[in-house]
Amino acid sequence: MADSAKPYLYDRSGTRYAVGEARWRGDDGTPLMVSPLGGITRDDVDRSERSQWRYRAALPLVVEHPVSLGEGCTPLLRTEFDDIPVLVKPEWFNPTASFKDRGTTVMVSVVASQGITEILEDSSGNGGSSVAAYAAAAGIDARILAPEGTSAAKILQSRIHGAQIELIPGNRTATSNEAVRQAGERFYASHNWHPFFLQGTKLLAYEIWEDLGFTAPDSVVVPAGAGSLVLGCFIGFTELVTSGAIARIPRILVAQPENCGPLAEAFAAGLSATADGTWKATLAEGTSIARPVRDREVLAAVASSGGGFQTVSEEEIPRAVLALAAQGLYAEPTSSIAAAALPGFVRQGLVRSGETTVMVLTGSGLKAAQTMADIADIRPS
Repeated sequence: MADSAKPYLYDRSGTRYAVGEARWRGDDGTPLMVSPLGGITRDDVDRSERSQWRYRAALPLVVEHPVSLGEGCTPLLRTEFDDIPVLVKPEWFNPTASFKDRGTTVMVSVVASQGITEILEDSSGNGGSSVAAYAAAAGIDARILAPEGTSAAKILQSRIHGAQIELIPGNRTATSNEAVRQAGERFYASHNWHPFFLQGTKLLAYEIWEDLGFTAPDSVVVPAGAGSLVLGCFIGFTELVTSGAIARIPRILVAQPENCGPLAEAFAAGLSATADGTWKATLAEGTSIARPVRDREVLAAVASSGGGFQTVSEEEIPRAVLALAAQGLYAEPTSSIAAAALPGFVRQGLVRSGETTVMVLTGSGLKAAQTMADIADIRPS
């Protein structure tokens, strides 16, 4: 770490906890964050390591034995969408075919170092299959809770890694509530709650910075459900500003479906947190989270970066999937909403001609085989 100050965990009430303490939330029941860190410079990058652990100097804890499957080092591809030039980061090159591996490798490494042998996770798919894989690699027993309507391919992936699977009736919120209830039985290593998951996703910002010759893009476009990728990008680029490696944080531009866009709705209304609402099912199942745990932090991060939100209709999602596929990019619907939102960000003046825009495609179409099959029968109008 470039900063000599001792890092710590803190909750929304301001209570501090030891950074190495095995806990997933504060005593006040709110999510934990790691205190601001000093970031690293290009001299701190371990170029001998071909994974995102090349940026391990940016982490708040020394991890002697990382649980790694070679995550990170995904390509950065030049392409266009609706005649808009963008650089695409296809995160399905990660070991379990989604960006979640970036957070999971750090979270499971820390949990394993704490001697925890049984963990609980809840997920609509990608997070669960990622935790199942890394738990298997660490020799940790994993129980994964998922909504009963989760894509079969994602459930299969979790099962084949040896995780116990429990399908929960109802929506994503019902699954989260059941996970919190069961957290008294085994350690809750939740990608939405655990503070070290964000310490893993922040390394994507460092990787984009290195991909661009140790410079920052002007904007980064991401899909969001709970917003771990939003926060990861914000934390990582903020640290790079602190270290002096870059001058400013890129605008963080967030796509959500109209059918389930609580963060976008709150941002448009100028609210500091999401409100209760009635949401519908969406093809972008990975974003179907009605009450994100870190809603306040996500909204504040987007505002601080000068970014914004864009919602997309259910009709726009298949068109984006097909348009990406026509360029050889097999992105699941959850990922594809980032592309569907691009024209809206142009209209808002947040994606601008002559600037560098990076779009993160979070997961493979192989993760949503039946939905992709249904989309394949849809032809652009």
